[in-house]
Amino acid sequence: MVLNNHKPDTAIWVPFLVAACGIAMFSLMDVAMKSLAISMGAFSAVFWRNIIGTVMSGALFVAGRHQWPARAAMRLHMRRAIVVALMAVIFFWALVRLPIAEAIGLSFFAPVMALYLAAILLGEKIGREAIIASAAGIVGVAVIISGKLAGEYDMDTLWGMIAVMCSACLFAYNLILAREQAQVAGPVEIAFFQNMLVAAVLAIAAPFFLEPFAPAHLPLLSGAALLAIVSLLLLSWAYARAEAQILIPVEYTGFIWAAIFGWYFFEENVTLPTIIGTVLIVAGSLVAARAKPKVAAAAAEIG
Repeated sequence: MVLNNHKPDTAIWVPFLVAACGIAMFSLMDVAMKSLAISMGAFSAVFWRNIIGTVMSGALFVAGRHQWPARAAMRLHMRRAIVVALMAVIFFWALVRLPIAEAIGLSFFAPVMALYLAAILLGEKIGREAIIASAAGIVGVAVIISGKLAGEYDMDTLWGMIAVMCSACLFAYNLILAREQAQVAGPVEIAFFQNMLVAAVLAIAAPFFLEPFAPAHLPLLSGAALLAIVSLLLLSWAYARAEAQILIPVEYTGFIWAAIFGWYFFEENVTLPTIIGTVLIVAGSLVAARAKPKVAAAAAEIG
């Protein structure tokens, strides 16, 4: 898709909305993965999802006649796969012990860290809109978490919170790698190599942690793999066309979906702090969307 230079406002909104759709798909995948992690363990759920995802994305890669990546791109794929493998297993382990909305809320300090990592590693300028958006999002998250922390937690839950924070640290770096990766590879290539290489990384520990899946798990595993691929394709497309500081605040909308899906699938109540925090998060995302991102000219067309 080629962006229309005569309609800059439309061009600005397109990557933002595509990224928002990607986050929605990713949040729905979290629901499937929580159910799978409860029934078969987080490690096995992540491993088998990526095996199935490799088959799905590999079919797209072959059908599109994509070329094998250059050595530099391959190194980047491998670096991100290591980060994603650790991040995913830790996060879904925590998700078994925490409500989805709470886990997502705790992880939201990662996009703010990534805003500044983008400035350090990518040389991006941190604009006023990005700072306002981040502040609004963090205040919203703080309001939500304050309501969540009003009750008592056992040690298992506390370990879950610690795990989410560790996963979020990895997630912040993952966001930066996603931006770098999108500049050298198309979405289909990213989806295929991420699924394949994450499975390869996890295979090292498979003799110690892997559990075989039952036939009853296959539909949910396939659904989770498909949602992960669709989300990755959408986010890769968006990150190739807008600066990280514009798209990172979109991550905050994941809490909105987590609250909706948590209520629908797991009967988690949507409290007043959740509603107030959600309004602040949406406000921050809208501020980010109104900013003027520098669209990558070299990524005007992604195969």
